[in-house]
Amino acid sequence: MFKDLDPILHSQLRLAVVSLLISVKEADFSYLKEQTGATAGNLSVQVQKLKDAGYIEIEKTFQNNYPKTNCRITKNGVDAFEKYVNALRTYLPK
Repeated sequence: MFKDLDPILHSQLRLAVVSLLISVKEADFSYLKEQTGATAGNLSVQVQKLKDAGYIEIEKTFQNNYPKTNCRITKNGVDAFEKYVNALRTYLPK
């Protein structure tokens, strides 16, 4: 039986962001933009959706008078990612 896939993580860009954050625990916006190849506008929207879902935390600070945005995976985000991967496995042939 196929399990439901989390619609928040089923977006390619959101899944990429969560996957990156799981491996590094914390990353700034520029790193995520570079690694995903996303535009700043699209990444900003998708990161906000992940935050609204409770999958990541966002911290905005200033560094040398420039704004800096750091993103961090939450326990809910790790759990959701693991659940998503396990649900995706039900779609693979055995």
